[in-house]
Amino acid sequence: MSDDSRPSPTGVRTAVVIPAAGRGVRLGPGAPKALRALNGTPILIHAVRAMAASRAVSLVIVVAPPDGAAEVKSLLDAHALPERTDILVVPGGDTRQESVKRGLDALPPEYGIVLVHDAARPLVPVDTVDTVIDAVRQGAPAVVPALPLADTVKEVEPAAGPEPVLSTPDRSRLRAVQTPQGFDRATLIRAHETVTDDVTDDASMVEQLGLQVVAVPGHEEAFKVTRPLDLVLAEAVLARRRLTDGF
Repeated sequence: MSDDSRPSPTGVRTAVVIPAAGRGVRLGPGAPKALRALNGTPILIHAVRAMAASRAVSLVIVVAPPDGAAEVKSLLDAHALPERTDILVVPGGDTRQESVKRGLDALPPEYGIVLVHDAARPLVPVDTVDTVIDAVRQGAPAVVPALPLADTVKEVEPAAGPEPVLSTPDRSRLRAVQTPQGFDRATLIRAHETVTDDVTDDASMVEQLGLQVVAVPGHEEAFKVTRPLDLVLAEAVLARRRLTDGF
């Protein structure tokens, strides 16, 4: 194993990079998706709080829209966040991949474990965050939280009209991947320096290096707020939490 892919020793500090520079067109016109309100509070604030809830996380880097870093910093300053967690805002790039890279560039050297988390996943339970971190500490270069699929999946030939079905994959071998995804810092940096393809998640970049990515149990409440119906579901989850947890 090369030096770039050495597992992180137990006790190495953990940081989270949250790319929040996207516009979120599927939620319709208006503010970027991460700045939309959920129960009166921007989705981004919920996501930062979810990451900072882990006592293992001591730094959260929020990657803001290129022209919106000052706005995002003011937003974060206006909301109560755990004092034990440092918050840093940096301007993002034109793509998610470029934005994550800018977040990595801002990491202080003492952070050996990096989580990358979607700003649009505001309700991730802290146990999921800790499970990902623990797996990286135990030597995995890349870790993803994932859920089994409830629906049968069909592979189709894309078409403008009815689409021919090509195959039915074995659902038991498939997983729906969530975030935060966790990485050994050196591995993730090497992936971003090496892989130039447009990818949908950072773990797939590590796969292209030929390194092992492992899955740990995700959580049904770690869903991504992408469509208006997702906002309704997220409000319902928060309402249930207020009843059961008192907040």
